[in-house]
Amino acid sequence: QQSEDKPDLSFDQPLIEPLSQRELEVLRLIAKGLSNREIGERLFLALSTVKGHNRIIFDKLLVQSRTEAVARARELGLL
Repeated sequence: QQSEDKPDLSFDQPLIEPLSQRELEVLRLIAKGLSNREIGERLFLALSTVKGHNRIIFDKLLVQSRTEAVARARELGLL
């Protein structure tokens, strides 16, 4: 039984807050296997900015790793 204070983390649940265009760009490059440094170089972003985007992406997708983020995004049809 799901407690009322815990969100339902099932993969068929839509995002509460959609990803921005920039977050989607970063996510697509994560899915291609690029490192944070490579993503920064590709998008002309500082490494700290890429890491910040990662954190927001993980929070919005309710995941804790790059692998989980890619899997969740595929489940949602974002990739």
